[in-house]
Amino acid sequence: MSVLQSRPALRWLLPTGAALAILGGGAAVGTFASAAEPNLPERSAAQLLVDLQTARLDGLSGTVIKRADLGLPSLPGIGGRGSAELTSLVSGTHTMRVWHAGPDQTRVALLGTLGETDVIRNGKDVWIWDSQANRAEHTTLDGSGRSSGVPGHLPSTPQEAAEQALAAVDPTTRVSVGRSASIAGRDAYELVLEPRDDTSLVGQITIAIDAAEHVPLRFQVVPEGTSKPAFEVAFTQVNFERPDPAQFAFNPPPGAEVTEATRPEGRPALPTGVQRPTVVGTGWTSVLVAEVPQLAGFTQGQSGGTRSEGSEAGLLRGLLGGLPEVGGEWGSGRLVTGKLFTALLTDDGRVLVGAVKPERLYEVAQTGR
Repeated sequence: MSVLQSRPALRWLLPTGAALAILGGGAAVGTFASAAEPNLPERSAAQLLVDLQTARLDGLSGTVIKRADLGLPSLPGIGGRGSAELTSLVSGTHTMRVWHAGPDQTRVALLGTLGETDVIRNGKDVWIWDSQANRAEHTTLDGSGRSSGVPGHLPSTPQEAAEQALAAVDPTTRVSVGRSASIAGRDAYELVLEPRDDTSLVGQITIAIDAAEHVPLRFQVVPEGTSKPAFEVAFTQVNFERPDPAQFAFNPPPGAEVTEATRPEGRPALPTGVQRPTVVGTGWTSVLVAEVPQLAGFTQGQSGGTRSEGSEAGLLRGLLGGLPEVGGEWGSGRLVTGKLFTALLTDDGRVLVGAVKPERLYEVAQTGR
């Protein structure tokens, strides 16, 4: 099965049988890889994209290190070295073991100091196992392969991260070849993606591609104006043999608390009054917009809660009240900034988020496009 067979961006970039040309009139292909260690045969960016599109991955296992320094505010339960909580993946450094034997047989183990959390898929069965709490949650997938219990928004391997990034490849992307490298003891080429629009907070994305197997071994996102990655996921050890089927068979140990997750029909329900988010724009400068009426008013006034407010409402007002105030023709609100994201919370109950500079959010808040 192709590693990136579901990647529509690569399909329009790389027509079958074409002379390795990038279509679309804008995605510029850079120069060939320069001489570097290890010494690899030259390949163009277009050829590396073809490699990604045509690679076959029958099996894989290995150890992955994931680092994230997005500039998030310090919150309880978020981030921290040694935690095995899935929510901790948004910040800090974490080690994972991964196994892959096809789209319906995968396992990711997030290793912590006192235990581990495993997400295991075997056919239609998905288990989330917390060893420290001795707790397991089981979900049965529907025909589409979706499940509300799978944290699919958290890329656990360079392959998953690369697929998400390649979805943004369009005529606004500059594509080139970086230096070759050695990742997990294997030779690799480096593909570099850079946004042309200077309103993006992303400086560049680099994908290290195994020279023999043509699958991503390392994925890095570097913010604009810096050279240090704010997000990185990379193999430190990798094996391309198909894992033993026993790796995907999970039976809760005696005494474990087991719950059966209820799969909602259709898309998960949203809180009362919250409209489903929409995406404004495309590619690097797209912005997620959500109507959250419950936030209206919480971005205004004092930074602490009042006596009449509940503890949760007071905490929310305290958190939002400590954010910088901003305003313009679009209205007023509070701004959250990170190394790779900006969020705008308006006084009329809108939330706008994107990997863009604040000016882009103000534009969308005013014009809706």
